[in-house]
Amino acid sequence: MARGRWRRVLDWAAVLVVGIGATLALDVLAVPSAALFGGLVAGLGRALLGTTPSVLPRPAGTGAQAVIGVSIGALIQADTLRTVAEHWLPVLLITVATLAVSLVAGQLMRLQPGISPVTGAFAMIAGGASGITAMARDLGADAQVVAVLQYLRVLLIVTAMPVVATTVYGASGGAAATTADEGPGWPAGLLFTVVCVVVGVLLGRVSRLPVGALLGPMAVAAVLDVTGLSQGATVPPLVEAAGFLAIGLQVGLGFTRASLRLVGRALPLAVVLIVGAVVACAGLGVLLSRTAGVSALDGYLATTPGGLYAVLATATGSGADATFVLAVQVLRLFVMLFSAPLLARWLGRGRQPG
Repeated sequence: MARGRWRRVLDWAAVLVVGIGATLALDVLAVPSAALFGGLVAGLGRALLGTTPSVLPRPAGTGAQAVIGVSIGALIQADTLRTVAEHWLPVLLITVATLAVSLVAGQLMRLQPGISPVTGAFAMIAGGASGITAMARDLGADAQVVAVLQYLRVLLIVTAMPVVATTVYGASGGAAATTADEGPGWPAGLLFTVVCVVVGVLLGRVSRLPVGALLGPMAVAAVLDVTGLSQGATVPPLVEAAGFLAIGLQVGLGFTRASLRLVGRALPLAVVLIVGAVVACAGLGVLLSRTAGVSALDGYLATTPGGLYAVLATATGSGADATFVLAVQVLRLFVMLFSAPLLARWLGRGRQPG
């Protein structure tokens, strides 16, 4: 018994070392959500090379979802709500239209054999890649397909967006760095995170909120931020990285050779649909700029379907209205995440085995 326990400890230690090493390497390469990718690489390696199956302990998965929920909820601020209120009708219509684009792309993804309606929709939802990946398994989607295709979209957007913003919209080509607000420091950030996680998870369970481990803490963090009670506190970077790493491990450990082949077969169609969705969202950006009275660059950056931090960096460095861009992006993020359980229930009624 003791030998088996030590073997499991050493097994997990090796997986974590690989995950952390991959995270550091990917961070140097400026890969978005490096910790999630690092965990995915380590989990995938363990799933394909290990002699016995392994799964992430449920408390670790729940805690990771909660941390990501707090991280997302802390994005919303009073300025964000005021900006949305000033342009509420065009922003709301464009957000709904973006959701419709995602749904159409998701259902076209079903042309690939083995992709269920829920998996297709989640794989193509525009925005909130980390949150969608974290909740995919709980809502009946293939978490492996969703994770790969969501972050494929993010990578394509992050790569192409600065070029498009510069060549098409005349944005500054200089380095764009966001000026991060340090807030009250990591002890306050840790307290903020713990409070949001504990209260949010309890509220999620009491209210029976779908994926309450993520949406509950996200809602609590948003309320504390908007009311000013958080004093600008955010999730400490190491805690946030640990949450992303755990979600990556959870997804990676679920891979099989069959699921890996399915992802490989789905990539060509996925790339076409992602490019189509990006173009459609750029068209919605034109409509937003005309109806809300903002610049074409503001409309494009506000409706870019993913890569939030890269979008904000470009907006800040190019002189765009970063507050407006953040407001539209965050509103869409919340709409996508809170509508995901409803979409899963609706699409799941006609789900075909896959």
